[in-house]
Amino acid sequence: MTSSLTARDPIVRLSDVHLDMASDAGTVNILRGITLDIAAGEVAAVVGPSGAGKSSLMMVAGGLERASRGRVEVAGHDLGPLDDDARARLRRDHIGIVFQGFHLIPTMTAHENVALPLEFAGRADAFDLAEAALRRVGLGHRIGHYPAQLSGGEQQRVAVARAFVGRPRLLLADEPTGNLDGATGRQVMDLLFELARDDGTTLILITHDMGLAERCDRILRIADGLVVADDRTPHAVAAQ
Repeated sequence: MTSSLTARDPIVRLSDVHLDMASDAGTVNILRGITLDIAAGEVAAVVGPSGAGKSSLMMVAGGLERASRGRVEVAGHDLGPLDDDARARLRRDHIGIVFQGFHLIPTMTAHENVALPLEFAGRADAFDLAEAALRRVGLGHRIGHYPAQLSGGEQQRVAVARAFVGRPRLLLADEPTGNLDGATGRQVMDLLFELARDDGTTLILITHDMGLAERCDRILRIADGLVVADDRTPHAVAAQ
């Protein structure tokens, strides 16, 4: 899948995006006209109350949900005309995702879990790259262990390794420390920020933790399915 995207173009562009869902009570308007650009290499936090539309925004940007109206572009591709298979290929080629739950396959080792997306892509070097990714997150010594043999923090590190193994241009992280204690969560987030900045990966982070949000370049505040504030952080200003 090729793209004409240049370094000056946004990696994510949403134009008047709506997401409607059917319910027993009728249609629910989850996203109600969101327009925003996320620049290549930018680290953006998405904050707001529960039910505001944060996870839905991430799902739409990742091609996991189809917008009801509006235009969604990721890595130079208009998602509108793409069928499910084409969206899956775009995610495989350009997007990494880390969820609150680790989503590891319990019958596979850490090595196999990280190699899996590359195997699907037909990469002959899948296991070599997976090993390198696990060493990068400090788990070279746990490569042959199964998820049940790993701590929660180690499982999330495996998930981070899997998200980064294909060197994605965009990484989506939905409350990635939600199932971890404070100290372990901070270690995982330090790792996530470090890998994103080292690789020049655009990171969109959904979080309730304003301390984490303030470590990003930008904070997008969502309420009732709309972006109600879009602020540069002191961190971003200091880095300029």
